[in-house]
Amino acid sequence: MSDQDRLYVRTPEFARIAERIEHVNTLTSRLNGLPFDDKAGRGALLAEITGKPVPDSVTVYPPFYTHYGLGIDFGEHVFVNQGCTFMDNLGRGSIRLGDGVLIGPKTNLIATDHPVEAARRSEYLTMAPITIEANAWLGAAVTVLPGVTIGRGAVVGAGTVVTKDVPPDTLVTGPSASERKRWNG
Repeated sequence: MSDQDRLYVRTPEFARIAERIEHVNTLTSRLNGLPFDDKAGRGALLAEITGKPVPDSVTVYPPFYTHYGLGIDFGEHVFVNQGCTFMDNLGRGSIRLGDGVLIGPKTNLIATDHPVEAARRSEYLTMAPITIEANAWLGAAVTVLPGVTIGRGAVVGAGTVVTKDVPPDTLVTGPSASERKRWNG
């Protein structure tokens, strides 16, 4: 793993990110406290969290959690159900959702991680982008780990932990994301 995949904890860069995380936690707290029918308020807070306009066709049901926000990119007609967590970071740990992506409740997109070695866990974070391509569907309580791409039109069954790329137009299920079926378009 190269240094560009790491964020060292005791650095000025990490201090800036930690400040951003505190700010975004405040924003997500406000987002999750809005009346459900305040779509304009949700849209404005999501734009503030992501640092850019979010398409009007995007639906994010609260509660929604993220710790950085600037690394999230929503395509058109994305739907994110209740209780989802997106752990992003700018650039190296980005989360990109293509057009028409459907995200089931309690799904976790985790683009940051810690090293396995105990002595290094508090030294740095590791990061790798997550990409969910157009028209993919993630069922309830799916967890996607750093560096994974889920292909166009793929389906990830409820409760699946995705540790490797999922080809387009493929159904994966179970705790190890076992391929069950493929189709064309």
